[in-house]
Amino acid sequence: MQDKLNKLYSSLESEKNHKLSMIIGLDGFVDEIVHLVDKRLDFERFDRITTMAALGERITRAAGLSTNIEMVPTQMKLGGNGPIYSNALLYYGVNLTYIGAIGDPVHPVFQDMADKSQKTYSLSEPGHTDALEFDDGKIMMGKITVLNEITWDKFKQVVGSPAEIAAMIDGCDLFGMENWTMVPYMSQIWKGLIAEVFPLLKDRSQKPLAFFDLADPEKRTKEDILEAMQLIGKFEDKFRAVLGLNEKELYEIADVFDIKHDGLENTTKEVYKKMGIYCLVVHPVKEACCVIDGNYYQVDGPYCEKPVLTTGAGDNFNAGFCLGQALGLDAQDSITLGVCTSGFYVRNAKSPTYAEVMNFAKTWATDGKI
Repeated sequence: MQDKLNKLYSSLESEKNHKLSMIIGLDGFVDEIVHLVDKRLDFERFDRITTMAALGERITRAAGLSTNIEMVPTQMKLGGNGPIYSNALLYYGVNLTYIGAIGDPVHPVFQDMADKSQKTYSLSEPGHTDALEFDDGKIMMGKITVLNEITWDKFKQVVGSPAEIAAMIDGCDLFGMENWTMVPYMSQIWKGLIAEVFPLLKDRSQKPLAFFDLADPEKRTKEDILEAMQLIGKFEDKFRAVLGLNEKELYEIADVFDIKHDGLENTTKEVYKKMGIYCLVVHPVKEACCVIDGNYYQVDGPYCEKPVLTTGAGDNFNAGFCLGQALGLDAQDSITLGVCTSGFYVRNAKSPTYAEVMNFAKTWATDGKI
């Protein structure tokens, strides 16, 4: 791992004056980070429910009866896959345009992101998420009705005509459309882009990247998921399409394709074959991997037993990985940058700057731990 980290540090050093431009959307949430009370010691102090299993046991014991579980808000922050992913890219100095559910006027949690962005377009008011945090994961309780307003017609009404949208995409290095699961008409928007915008895009010697994050598709039907996978495949006509998944999502997509679960490496390879896209990248909790041009790459992550914040860790990994790809770094450097970005985030409850992630990689390489 030391060699990978030192190589990443050198690669980042040579690209620190980058001028990348990206367009990201389409969701937006106000995230309320919540701890659950196990035992209340006094009016100020309490012991947390620290694991998802402990919460499950508590709920099971109350089946057929009733129970009360106290929620203690610890933080209110910008949320949604698109905004968290974008915020991390802004910390890395990307010239960014955001199109999504950020409110009109912009909700206060998105104001800093909007101020740092080149331009923002609001498609609806944001959703709301109660993010229940545990040491071994999180439960995202989302209220998403307002996202029903995000349609292809609304997209064109707010952003511009197909020709104007094409001109925007022609000037970017990456186009990202995140949270397919919770944006009900996302597939409709992809169809609109394919039918009305793709014919207007310029041919480029190096196709831009298109990054997709499904965001836990378990609640969607098999037919919907298959259609989404086919649409992502069509983006290969004009982009280098990248699909990002966590480990749970990987196996859900494998099920949709009737692929046998056969460990991380083999399952990732088989799903990649079915997708027919440039890259499939997967980020389990303790490692990360990707397949590009049929070749498999894997790195171990800087696992953190007591994270300060886990909500958004996957989005930060994706931001690091995509930054690496947009900079032209190789697959190994890109996934290493991804785990460094998320590793910094869960320890500091904030995304790293370019200098901070370089220092993180250097410290990890030198000390062997963080």
